[in-house]
Formats: sequence, C-alpha cells, structure tokens
Amino acid sequence: MSRIAKAPVALASGVDVQISGQSITVKGPKGTMTMDIHDDVAFEKEDGEIRFSPRSESKAAWAMAGTMRAIANNMVTGVSAGFEKKLQLVGVGYRAQGKGKVLNLNLGFSHPIDYTVPDGITIDTPSQTEIIVSGCDKQRVGQVAAELRSFRPPEPYKGKGVRYADEHIIRKETKKK
Repeated sequence: MSRIAKAPVALASGVDVQISGQSITVKGPKGTMTMDIHDDVAFEKEDGEIRFSPRSESKAAWAMAGTMRAIANNMVTGVSAGFEKKLQLVGVGYRAQGKGKVLNLNLGFSHPIDYTVPDGITIDTPSQTEIIVSGCDKQRVGQVAAELRSFRPPEPYKGKGVRYADEHIIRKETKKK
C-alpha cells in the first residue's frame, strides 16, 4: 500500500489549482501545467491542499494514487519554485555557449553541436564550462539534461565529458604492461 498517496499536496502561495473531471491544471508564477489523473484515482481540493485516494483497495490502485500524488506535487513545486539541473564540461577545449534558443557545444568532435532548446526550458551558461538547465516541468528538465550529457558522457580514465554537477565519476587505472 502506498504511503505517499496518504499525504496531501500542500499548495504554495500564489499557486492556483483548477479541477475539471479527471483533469488538474496548476497555475503559478513560473508557468501553467495540466495533467489527466488516472481513472483509478479520486482527488479533491480542500483547505489549500489536494488529497488523493484510490477508488478501489487494489494494490495497483494504491500505487497509481501515489504516482499521481507525486506528479501533482512536482507540478505545484515546478510552477512555484521551478527545477534546475547543473552540468559541467570537463576536458581541454570543451565549451558551451548559449545563443537564444540554440546551445552551441564544442566537445572535442570535428564539428560543433547545435542543440535546439525545447519550449518551456531555459538554458543558462554562467561560464564556458557550466550549463544550467531550468524549467517548471521536472521530467523535461531531466530529459534535456540527459540529452546534453549523452553527447559526451564522462569517461572513466581521464574523467573528460559532460557530467552532472553532483556526479562522482569512478576513475580507472590505465593498463599496466
């Protein structure tokens, strides 16, 4: 049984929630997000919080109620505070430069990589070796950060590549004769 589903989602100040049928819309200072709630999950808004519960007592319904509650909580957090992922470029000549809706990456290939930034995501480059991906949708922020990392994942011998700021790379020793 999901214990996450039992906790209510507290609404931050400045966040407006609209419920219509099995759809929920959350508006805040950072943007607007909409989600369709699964049919096995019942929910209601009362006293500045949203409560989720399963429509049946099956294990799958409890699990789905916990999932819907977690996604709704991420929506409320996203439209009020937002999410961000920090990436670092490690390597000689590895650089990033933001040009409007295009991120230009030099990652040691024979050609630069031009990454088009999706809508709802902002990419900031405070220095040439740092990238900050931010937005109100947690899933999209993580997906964009993973796509940028996949261009040159960190390798274990010298540690060169694109890595998350909090990522620890386990280094390997070179082969001995």
